[in-house]
Amino acid sequence: MEMNPWQAVIRFGLGSRPDQALPADPLAWLDAQLQGPDPAPPVPAGWPAAPAVPDGYRVLNRSERVTRRPGQRHPVDLHFEAEVIAAQAVRIDTGVPYRERLVEFWANHFTVARRAGYGAAVAIGPFLREAIRPHVNGRFADMLQAVATHPAMLSYLDQSSSVGPGSRLGRRSGKGLNENLAREILELHTVSPAAGYTQADVTEFARLLTGWGNERWKEPLGVVFRSERHEPGAKTVMGRRFEEGPQATAEALRFLAGHPATGHRLATKLVRHFVADDPPPGAVARIEGVLRDSGGDLQAVAAALPRLPQAWDPPLGKLRSPLDYATAALRACGAQGIALGMFAWASAVRMNQSVWDARQPNGWPDQAASWLGPEPMMQRLDWCYDVAGRFARLEPMAVLDTALGPLAREETRQAIRRAGSPRDALALLFASPEFQRR
Repeated sequence: MEMNPWQAVIRFGLGSRPDQALPADPLAWLDAQLQGPDPAPPVPAGWPAAPAVPDGYRVLNRSERVTRRPGQRHPVDLHFEAEVIAAQAVRIDTGVPYRERLVEFWANHFTVARRAGYGAAVAIGPFLREAIRPHVNGRFADMLQAVATHPAMLSYLDQSSSVGPGSRLGRRSGKGLNENLAREILELHTVSPAAGYTQADVTEFARLLTGWGNERWKEPLGVVFRSERHEPGAKTVMGRRFEEGPQATAEALRFLAGHPATGHRLATKLVRHFVADDPPPGAVARIEGVLRDSGGDLQAVAAALPRLPQAWDPPLGKLRSPLDYATAALRACGAQGIALGMFAWASAVRMNQSVWDARQPNGWPDQAASWLGPEPMMQRLDWCYDVAGRFARLEPMAVLDTALGPLAREETRQAIRRAGSPRDALALLFASPEFQRR
């Protein structure tokens, strides 16, 4: 029996489900998930349609004018909770798991987090729907443009507080630059420090980005460009000159998106995520070449990743992150997403990966060492027994065959057969080394 179908749904997907057939042709199955527009995710509970940024701002604005009773939850927390549960339901139910993995990869690359405050929290769901999902099979430059000027990113990195010192407002108020957005685009989103940019480049880029911000109070709500905050005059970033005005942002982002250092950084991160913690240089070079030759076509890149020989040998070479780990267990048990969305979210939080709330702008780590250690492993083992109790009526060997098939070691099969109860057997399955890896 070939292992490739199981490897495809584990390495490039979110784990198999008993109600979804294994792909007869893994590469064709993966390619098909890259076609067409992004499937519409379910609408969060309580909304007639998926909320956009203005909807979230209105919730936030109303909440600031109302006195809440003791113990009453903040409306933004309820809004955020509904968004997260709907997002977890997608992961558990989806029939296009490779696409969901790509969405999550790029959302992590362009991290925005709830911890930045309510202004960012209400915009994260729309950020994924508007800036990430539509561009997963598009061009990187377009995704970068959508991300950098989205209210979620502008809020997260305090871009609204940035004022050009020589702008009309800057001369009148004495306010100055906030370099957060400029620095993170250079350091994390595009070229990386390996490109050799300087602090002067960061400052010039921050001057170029002045004017972009959020309008929370007056319609139309959302992203705005305020010319009175924009630093006048030309700016030079990494040797490239850009004239003043909002159009310079798109020009600068296209320049950075196509920079060779950006291609190398993205290729390294993609190979680390899908292939190995220590990215094989040959695989990185191959993906870097696809990015360069295709003009940053992310669909071409996503099609190339499963065609890397290193992606299939050895199998199960990557440790699953807590969120992927919990999702895989729920999928193997045939869970229904909307019913278990809250549990999936709580499970990831319990194992130190809070959904949409990474601790730093560089996102969640993508190497096993960051998720290993005595305490994290004990958290996983405790969680195994809890989740096994929810599905103790299932036949453990059937769940094992769904989850791992021929990738299960004989030692694991024997341990499950000898377990004292179905719950114990499922806990052993979820705790097994092979289930914890992809």
